[in-house]
Amino acid sequence: MPPLILLADDSPTVRALAKLELEHAGYEVVEAGDGEETLRLARIRPPDVILLDVEMPQLDGYETVKALKSDPLTTHIPVVFLTGRVGPDDVVRALQLGGHDYLRKPPEPAELLARVGAALRVKQLQDELVARGDELERMSRTDFLTGLNNRRHLEEALRRVGAGAKRHGYPVAVLIIDVDHFKQINDTFGHSTGDEVLIATARRLEASLRTEDVLGRWGGEEFLVILPHTAADAAGVLAERLRGVVAGTPVRTRAGEVTFTISIGGAAAEQEGQHDLLRIADVELYAAKDAGRNSVRIVVSQP
Repeated sequence: MPPLILLADDSPTVRALAKLELEHAGYEVVEAGDGEETLRLARIRPPDVILLDVEMPQLDGYETVKALKSDPLTTHIPVVFLTGRVGPDDVVRALQLGGHDYLRKPPEPAELLARVGAALRVKQLQDELVARGDELERMSRTDFLTGLNNRRHLEEALRRVGAGAKRHGYPVAVLIIDVDHFKQINDTFGHSTGDEVLIATARRLEASLRTEDVLGRWGGEEFLVILPHTAADAAGVLAERLRGVVAGTPVRTRAGEVTFTISIGGAAAEQEGQHDLLRIADVELYAAKDAGRNSVRIVVSQP
């Protein structure tokens, strides 16, 4: 798709001449005749560059750019001012308010295209930086081996879900899942096979959960599941299903088929109050292991 230029000027003549040059250069152009219309169009379909007249009815260009820069949806759009004022004070004010550049009216075609092209390059770099930042943020919350949420993300999710449960009075449960005899798997088949077992476990757990449940790798061979709107009985049913899904089918690895089991400890808070669900679930996990592994222990936490 061609870059979109929002051309805002109260002069139909100026708009017609500029639009002709821009469309001839391959840009898509939408027009606005005043500041209010500029804001409305920019929010409906954010353009790549805004050409903005300084002197317009209702909102002038200065007030319009203030509104654009205060709105998260439009704040990163480069604004090139169109103005007959070329004094230093006018230029400084335009740039201080967030303008990217300015053009004298009526704009010369070559200069118009050059300034728009420069603004587009700035926008493209900004978009790349935002995308890179989003990717880095995603990576900082993702376990590199399994692709699940990592401990940082899980800790934040626990605080968020816990606060919501306390505020609205709904039950919440957590499950800590541990791969049984994982050290023995590593010692027998090698660490690369151990990694394959963890990845296979992650995929099986992931496929058995609801969209609203939060699953992640808690560390080593442990996984954590956060279950909002889930009481102890429902958490127990789910935990048994997860245990069966893992224990029921061997994992095919490069070293051959590996059969293994998991143990699960869980805790549920069904009343308003403060609960240390993680600590309680961890205690129950050790109880499940002491009971012979390949088992589930869930308790209700009291405030």
